Amino acid sequence: MFGIPGKQAVTMTPRATAQIARLMNSAGHAGLRIGVKKGGCAGMEYTMEYVDRADPNDEVVEQDGARILIAPMAQMFLFGTEIDYATGLLESGFKFNNPNVSEACGCGESIKFNEPSASGSGN
Repeated sequence: MFGIPGKQAVTMTPRATAQIARLMNSAGHAGLRIGVKKGGCAGMEYTMEYVDRADPNDEVVEQDGARILIAPMAQMFLFGTEIDYATGLLESGFKFNNPNVSEACGCGESIKFNEPSASGSGN
């Protein structure tokens, strides 16, 4: 997968870890799979779903009783991301602090990723 030996693909804040562990325990699931899909006004959206078992190609990140599984097609987009859980007066939810994002729309749920650099173009 996309990784650096000894470094997790994503990290979780203590708030995110506690919320994910709470969701896993209350629902009896093996983990929370995160990914990306086309959609939203900026071009891509994060996805989250409960899973009962890991896919062999998932990148698994475990921390303090919380388990995140990163879908294979999302691994290169999510590497280096910090997952947080914020609680406010009007809404609560997971926040992705992703260094690979070049733009995000006002709603905060739609993102655009940095374009891969063109190497060897000859110009």
